[in-house]
Amino acid sequence: MFGLLSFLSTDLAIDLGTANTCVFVSGKGIVVNEPSIVAVNRMTGSIEAVGNEAKRMLGRMPGGMDAVKPMREGVIADFEAAEQMLSYFIKRANNSFLVRPRVVIGIPSEVTQVERRAVKDSAFRAKASEVYLVEEAVAAAVGAGMPITEPFGNMVIDIGGGTTDIAVISLAGVVYSRAVRVAGNQMDDAIIQYVKREHSLLIGERTAEEIKIGIGSASELDEPMTLAIKGRHLVKGVPQEVTLTDGEVREAISDQVDIIVEAVHDALEKTPPELSADISDRGITMTGGGAMLKGLDKRITAAVGVAVMPAEDPLHSVVKGAGEMLNDLGLLRKIALH
Repeated sequence: MFGLLSFLSTDLAIDLGTANTCVFVSGKGIVVNEPSIVAVNRMTGSIEAVGNEAKRMLGRMPGGMDAVKPMREGVIADFEAAEQMLSYFIKRANNSFLVRPRVVIGIPSEVTQVERRAVKDSAFRAKASEVYLVEEAVAAAVGAGMPITEPFGNMVIDIGGGTTDIAVISLAGVVYSRAVRVAGNQMDDAIIQYVKREHSLLIGERTAEEIKIGIGSASELDEPMTLAIKGRHLVKGVPQEVTLTDGEVREAISDQVDIIVEAVHDALEKTPPELSADISDRGITMTGGGAMLKGLDKRITAAVGVAVMPAEDPLHSVVKGAGEMLNDLGLLRKIALH
């Protein structure tokens, strides 16, 4: 019987992100990669849609429905919606109804004990048997193939939707970690405010994200880029199209980029000299969706004097790293947050 239960058991790794949730299944890889959004019926309180289906409804919902983002700045902001979302994604990933899965979840480094408890409780209520919490930056380092168990300084910058996590790791231990609550979502908000202020045009979150991905940059581009966008004119009240330049978007998100650069600078200042020398030799690895912002690696490199390189698969580094830890319970227990 035990052998059968072991066979049916499906261990899961979850990157419970502010923007997207990814689920990794042992032996299968990433099986869920969907937006962290839940569509709720205000009248009944029932969940109408989760993930991709809920995102398609953004900005187009009837009066009785709301789009809820359970995660804010990397932590749970709406407990009930988070539990429903986790439960939905765990059911999607776990084929067995007989055995509850062991779950590893990546969370920002500076969350409080109360916030950690909230994540654990939501996972247990979503039918997990064991729950391990690991710092996102540490999971990202493992997922990016960094040798965190060796006696060398490894530095990773994980830029997600709600937080930027920075960590220095050596001998499977975290020497320094910091989370700043500035990342992709704050850049989107800054773009919305810029377009509103400079062009008197009201745009939504989806359009702002498309602008950031399309022509967003942290340093000057070799080839200038433009993007035509549509929104509602604040004065005329009718739909209108304007063309944005990459320079305008760079100006819009400059404050957020400056905060991230300053946080990296602070991390290097607070790193012990021997490890700092290792990092100087080996460089800094950048993960998360924010690692794909054009020219950000150049901008940080120029500011701190250490080479910065995006990981091979920056979007999935956290969930892949958490997934690898499922196969090394000794390492997992050593670096899990308590």
